[in-house]
Parts: sequence; C-alpha cells; structure tokens
Amino acid sequence: MDKITEKVLFFLKKNPGYVSGEQMSHYLSISRSAIWKHIQELRDSGYTIEAIPHLGYRLLKLPDKLLPYELTHNLATKLMGKKVYYFETVTSTMDIAHNLAKQNEPEGTVVVAESQTKARGRLKRKWFCWRYKGIYFSFILRPQIHPNEAFIFNLLSSVAVVEAIKEITDIQTELKWPNDIILNGKKLAGILTEIEAEMEKVHFIIIGIGINVNNNSQQLIEPAISLYEYKKEIIDRLDLMRSLLIKIEEYYLLFKQKGAGFILDRWRMYTSTLGRMVKIIQDKRVLIGLAQDVDEEGNLLLRKETGLIERINAGDLFYCR
Repeated sequence: MDKITEKVLFFLKKNPGYVSGEQMSHYLSISRSAIWKHIQELRDSGYTIEAIPHLGYRLLKLPDKLLPYELTHNLATKLMGKKVYYFETVTSTMDIAHNLAKQNEPEGTVVVAESQTKARGRLKRKWFCWRYKGIYFSFILRPQIHPNEAFIFNLLSSVAVVEAIKEITDIQTELKWPNDIILNGKKLAGILTEIEAEMEKVHFIIIGIGINVNNNSQQLIEPAISLYEYKKEIIDRLDLMRSLLIKIEEYYLLFKQKGAGFILDRWRMYTSTLGRMVKIIQDKRVLIGLAQDVDEEGNLLLRKETGLIERINAGDLFYCR
C-alpha cells in the first residue's frame, strides 16, 4: 500500500460517516479521479467501502487479513514489526526470513503469510496452514549470544504466545517442552527456532510461530485444536498478532537486561511438563524419567530411574500416564 492510499484509508477511518471525494481531494491535494483509484486499491485489498452519489464514501468493514498497515498502525514497539513483509501465500515464512536476514535486514523484521504451502515445524514436520484462519509468521533477531544459548528464544517466544492469547481471548494455555502450546490437552500452536552461527557467535536467529486461530474442526488434524473450536467465537487475528509482537519485544528486551533466568521463571509458570513422568524419543533412543527442570540453555533436565540427571536438548516428549 503506497503512502497516498494509506492517507485515504486514514481519512476514512478518522471520519466514520460519509466523506465526499471533494473533501478528500482537498485534504490530500490530489484529484477526485485519483481518489477513486485509491479507493479501488483499498477495495482490492479487501476493505469494504460504500460509495453513494452526493454523499461520498464510507468505510464499512476492514479485511480479515494481517495487512502490514493494519498490523503496524500505532503499534507500540521499538523493534518488532518496524518492517513487515506480507504475502497471501508463500512456501515458508522461515525460508523468506532466512534469506532476508542474509541480506542484512534488521532484527525485528517480520514475514507474515495468510497461508504456506510448505510450512514446517520441528524435525521438518509439516504444518497445515489454512488461508485467513491462523497466524503464521517468522521474524529475525540478532542477539549477541553464544550458539548454545539460542534455544532460550524458543521458550521466550512460547511465553509470549501464552500471554498474548490470555490477554486477547482470556484463554489459558499450557507449554509443553520443547516447543508446543497446548489447549485442552491438544496442540494449539508451535514454535520453530533456526540459527545461523559460527563456533562462538550467532549471526541471526529466525523464529517461526504458527497458531490455529479460527480453524474449524474440518481444518484441524487430530490431535490439534484452534481458539475458535475451544471458545466457539471468531478471534480477531490482528489484535492477537499485535499483542504477540508487543510481548515478544518485551521479553526480548528483558532477556538483554536480565538474562535467561527471568525467561525461564516465566516459562516454568506456564508449563505442564515439569514434575511429570515423561518419555522422550530421540531417533532410536528412548528415555523415561521425571522432567525435573530446564537449565539456562533451555535443555530439559531428566531424572532417570537410576537417579542420574541427563540434559536433553531435543526429542519428542510424551507424558506417561
């Protein structure tokens, strides 16, 4: 959306009644035919705008899209979302964000898509993305940390997701190590963290978040759930994503000030993993024990039957009944 189109949209939002083409033409110092052109552009983007002769134009409805202008308008962040790349459909927001990071795009840059054809989760697993139903985005961070510390950003993002969902929907979700957000015992959202690093230095981190928001039961694969299926009402995706960006920035800045300990304390508040007997599958290796804690790098501390504690940095975790 170009700057003039943004100004037309702003004028329509500022004036909830009818506004004439002459009023907008005078306000923007462009012709009435140019106003019509920008109105059409807004309609093409999904805005519902009524036009009545002798009365003018009236904005009736915003599109159910995560458009950059709507996402960033009055967004109270210093970092997150200052640059947004928006797509109707892409293969993967992770891949696009990775390429942008290699081109030195600043941290806080966001890549958001209404759907993805090759979305992936941890271990290259597929994530099904229905257009205009979920929230699917990736973003770039450039923290000055050792590569071993990178996994903490998975937990940081998990906390942000839980708190944003609670703030917007009043639904309390749980965290399951290493990267799942759980609602009513089913998977609601997932987080993927990928890094570009040398031996001692991280160049950038790409974090991807996928949330089932307004998916109906036919658009979910068991054992999955959406906010709509749980609450039985449509959730405003824009409000939720804006809250997410604010929460992510809040915890990222706190990490810079206070380190990983503060993030881990928040993660422990929301997790359903600690204190439970779990089974972890790593390729052909199976581990069973008590999920005792997570360390400063986000590894799970598993107390085995022998009493020995093993640090687990990856694997599929299942709760033992």
